Amino acid sequence: MSRIISVTGHTSLDFLLTVDSIVDKNQSAPILKYDINFGGGAANVAAAIACLGSHAQLISPIGNDFSSSGYEKQLSDFGVDLSLVYRMTDETLSKAFILTDCLSNQTTYFHWGAAAKLAGLTPPKVDFVHIATADCYFNAAMSQNASFVSFDPGQDSVTYKKEPLNTILENTDILFANRHEIQRVMNISEKAFEELKSMIPLIIVTYDKDGSILYENKGDFKETKIPAALVESVDPTGAGDAYKAGFLVAFTKGYAPKICCQIGSVTASFVVEKIGCQTNLPTWELMAERYSKYYPDSDLIL
Repeated sequence: MSRIISVTGHTSLDFLLTVDSIVDKNQSAPILKYDINFGGGAANVAAAIACLGSHAQLISPIGNDFSSSGYEKQLSDFGVDLSLVYRMTDETLSKAFILTDCLSNQTTYFHWGAAAKLAGLTPPKVDFVHIATADCYFNAAMSQNASFVSFDPGQDSVTYKKEPLNTILENTDILFANRHEIQRVMNISEKAFEELKSMIPLIIVTYDKDGSILYENKGDFKETKIPAALVESVDPTGAGDAYKAGFLVAFTKGYAPKICCQIGSVTASFVVEKIGCQTNLPTWELMAERYSKYYPDSDLIL
């Protein structure tokens, strides 16, 4: 049986709004189109892990519309373990309003809903956890309750405080961040990147279509550039979550970190081909077929 990957953070409904440009305050702009889809960083990662064939366990506060919205059925159909979700009968699911312009720039407004209850909850003890964006104090406690910690500060990093963030970083084995988030982590934690590299064994910083950079600390420091698996993109929302899911599934299967990054990149390439974070998640077999096309020089047999 594969290692259980617990995932904690948000489960939300995503309102995806496409605009020509993201305007400044006191201005307006037409919405070119909009879609409503299932999302939330934790649920996205858990769904992708399950579709890739591994055991995903979601630890997330969910609202009284979780079942009626169809979200519970979808995650169950994917095979996500929902035994540890927190059912908040007096709240609704979190809502994310995500504006994407023609250059794939994004701005997100988030209504916490049920997720606002996280701060008062006690996290369970687990083996391997991926901590997605959520309340920083809950995440700090979660990082102390797990044997192995993967951490994604995400867009909620703007709400983090120095003390809980540093608690998480001190317990982190794998850190994921995009180029904006890693700068916020440094600013809030008051730690230089060199210090983060000395603390954390694996750091992955993503750069959209420019791929990602893997930083390894195994007694000596190693830096590896990972090209992106580029496809025609319809919507970038959820690509980062799929990348993390692909990486973590490969990591728990024992693949080398470079290969894990490549598998993450290929997994993400499926998500951007359709609107919605969970509408085009690949199986391991589909991912492996595409992997050989993007990384033909790899001697990996998936």
